[in-house]
Amino acid sequence: MYQPLAELLRPTQLDEVFGQEHILAKGAVLRRLIDSGNIPNMIFYGPSGTGKTTVANIIAKQTNRTLYQLNATTASTGDIKNIVAQLDTFMAPNGVLLYLDEIQSFNKKQQQSLLEYIENGKITLIASTTENPYFYVFNAILSRSTVFEFKQISADAALQAVKRAVAFLEKRTALLAQPEAGALEYIAGACGGDLRKAMNAVEVLFSAGVPVEGKLLLSLEDAKTVTQKSAVRADRDGDNHYDLLSALQKSIRGSDPDAACHYLARLLEAGQMQSACRRLMVIAAEDVGLAYPMIIPIVKSCVDMALMLGMPEARIPLGDAAVLMATAPKSNSGHIALDAAMADVRKGKGGDFPRHLQNMHADSYTMEREQGYLYPHDYPGHWVRQQYLPDGLKNVRYYEYGPNKTEQAAKLYWDTIKGD
Repeated sequence: MYQPLAELLRPTQLDEVFGQEHILAKGAVLRRLIDSGNIPNMIFYGPSGTGKTTVANIIAKQTNRTLYQLNATTASTGDIKNIVAQLDTFMAPNGVLLYLDEIQSFNKKQQQSLLEYIENGKITLIASTTENPYFYVFNAILSRSTVFEFKQISADAALQAVKRAVAFLEKRTALLAQPEAGALEYIAGACGGDLRKAMNAVEVLFSAGVPVEGKLLLSLEDAKTVTQKSAVRADRDGDNHYDLLSALQKSIRGSDPDAACHYLARLLEAGQMQSACRRLMVIAAEDVGLAYPMIIPIVKSCVDMALMLGMPEARIPLGDAAVLMATAPKSNSGHIALDAAMADVRKGKGGDFPRHLQNMHADSYTMEREQGYLYPHDYPGHWVRQQYLPDGLKNVRYYEYGPNKTEQAAKLYWDTIKGD
């Protein structure tokens, strides 16, 4: 029976697991737990193809526990009941180790059905998820479990796995592989941290290759062809999508145009142009803001152009917008002022409008004058001192001029007019 290469090469010992040294190296917490044999309920959180299922299998083997595996995308409460029925029988004399993949697909009731058994220790739960467990896993399960994060596999770690796969297939096929310069490195980098995809790519290269005198050329061009573009992880509804958007904004906020281009490229390659457009407009107002007020219509124009052009040409105005904002002066003074004002409004602060600001429900210029309202355009500099805030907030100050050139010029202008 055919077995995928990724399954054939699935590690059977912790030392064979690539890329998770932060939790599995000798002396690391998870490694010590596994070596002790005292396995608590755990949640493995991280991208696909990073070793979560593999580690669960190794744990079952090392602790001599009966392992049941369920995928929450297809399993039901009935499947859990069938496992519970095995408890305290010769099928599971020492309890059950349940590996529940994609636990976020279970609803609250389904997750709750596990509580009684993980509390009394008859079921030790190892759940895995590609989504943030603090958002998707029921609190009662979360509070009874320890979360371990599996990180995206680095290109260097992936390259080790790719070379191991090539060596394995050389022995199995009795062929000598001749990788073209950069071919294996390309697979390792393009797999997006998913070793399963890297293994699949190596297997396809060997299957599709034409041996010549016992040798098999693994060309760079073929490596590019078989490596899936989907290796760029930016699932629309998952954490990685929002991590990318966050990384884009923080890079522009931090004035790093190179990082801004990198994360924008990842979003565009993953087909998330509209999300990138929305985030670029947010950045224009939130992070550049009043330091360069024209940035807002400029970025809006770039976004409009991108949406009209579509990919691949859309990358041109979007790249301009990202680099322009990354290299522009920064100010968040405008939205900070509004946030402070909104906080006071939510607290019920304020009270009635000053009498001279009220609408008299008539257009009579005379009636406005009778309110005591002073018309600023009638005064030098188009300004006159009068109260605008409600009495309860009379002397509150929300806005502070930013230290950038634009806002400081405005401050100097109004200090001169107001005589401050």
